Amino acid sequence: MIDGIVDNMADDTDLVIFGASGDLSARKLFPALYHLDQAGLLPKTLRLRTLARRQPTTDTFLADLKQKIRPRIHDNLWSEAQWARFAQRFNHLRLDFSSEADYRSLSEALSKNRINIFYLATPPSLFAPICEHLGNSGCLEGSSRIVLEKPIGHDLKSCREVNDTVSRYFREQDIYRIDHYLGKETVQNLLVLRFANRFINTQWDQSCIDHVQITVAETVGIEGRWSYYDGVGQLRDMVQNHLMQLLCLVAMEPPNAMTAEAIRDEKVKILKALRTIDESNISEHVVRGQYRAGWYQGEPVPGYLEEENANPRSNTESFVAIKAFIDNWRWAGVPFYLRTGKRLAEKLTQVVICYKSLPHNIFSAGENIPNRLVIRLQPNEAIEMQMAAKLHSLKDKMSLVRENLSLDFFGTAGLDRIPDAYERLFLDVIGGDQSLFVGAEEVEESWRWCDSIIHAWRQQAVEVMPYHAGSWGPAKAGLLIEKDGRSWRE
Repeated sequence: MIDGIVDNMADDTDLVIFGASGDLSARKLFPALYHLDQAGLLPKTLRLRTLARRQPTTDTFLADLKQKIRPRIHDNLWSEAQWARFAQRFNHLRLDFSSEADYRSLSEALSKNRINIFYLATPPSLFAPICEHLGNSGCLEGSSRIVLEKPIGHDLKSCREVNDTVSRYFREQDIYRIDHYLGKETVQNLLVLRFANRFINTQWDQSCIDHVQITVAETVGIEGRWSYYDGVGQLRDMVQNHLMQLLCLVAMEPPNAMTAEAIRDEKVKILKALRTIDESNISEHVVRGQYRAGWYQGEPVPGYLEEENANPRSNTESFVAIKAFIDNWRWAGVPFYLRTGKRLAEKLTQVVICYKSLPHNIFSAGENIPNRLVIRLQPNEAIEMQMAAKLHSLKDKMSLVRENLSLDFFGTAGLDRIPDAYERLFLDVIGGDQSLFVGAEEVEESWRWCDSIIHAWRQQAVEVMPYHAGSWGPAKAGLLIEKDGRSWRE
């Protein structure tokens, strides 16, 4: 079961999913909704209205959906009786996203006396046209909310265009911009860790913290998405959203309340305080790389330029490492090292808070071991405090070793599985809670900072540095942190 269920969920709700036959829907959305339904957490009268160009009837859609999501549901949680109950919520409508007549049919099918939540699991290029069609066809006459998947635009200009269009049809308090990292239990626990524990809260600044590392590493390559990914790259695909959100949660000041507005205000302050990276300092602060052929788990894997439909002259990055600074009183002089890439050695998402060494080590028989707080999001969510302890030995009287104090969420919560982030986010959308969703100003400020890096790359014609698949990225990414006398935690 998931704790903290939203109490004010409206029973009279329709969840209208655009792109219901797509990959995201099959991998994430419907398995999350199935788990919520199986756990009894969805309002009893919640209806799922699915929209897609394929599958003309509800029966054909459900037959296809069952085959797609069955492998993603654990055997202990699957039953034909549960699937039958879940399937009763569905009503499918074949819809061409550009057809005004199809939107009029949708408008006739929607109830104006229920809350209609429009979930856009579509390419971002369709966000604005879909909103315009919804508004022009009368679909928004009742109470409505909209959910947008990342990315919101591909730069600051396009981001503003999307935000401006969506805001013509929906109020900001009815717009839910998803970054699914914010739905992870460990990310939410980061706020509790910081703001509910005095011994951590009082040491969370430049006087005690030496540096921060944020790593989002993937072992997979492009996986058939080459034509899309090559026009985006790792900075736009991962840094602008996921890593920026993690950085903000680590660095933000305590909000005056745990409300969406208060949390967003503090995150925006951090984004505005990020030191600009431009042509004058790009070579010292950013490394971009592109994977070459290599090995993963003993099997050969192709390089980026050898992927299906690849352009052999592409200069798109599949790896980024950044040394960032936040120019405010709390973080003055503290570097934030960010890195993310594809075809790396390990699937890993973690934040590492590295504390300063003690000014004087009285234990002459041992090294000075600094503390590290490790917040791990994947492969298994946990928080570890690495601290110095005495080696248990009669021979060595006072030798020091590094030991871990570990908070294992899976083991301590009594859960048979860790709920997926989308389960929490669906509950919050239905309950009208925006605290785990991204505001318009956040997205725009994040793009502003990333655009400066992209512009500097173009102006200086910065080439990608090769790295072998299965490694931890280009050698210069290691030098980025090692030249400061530090090293990546892997």
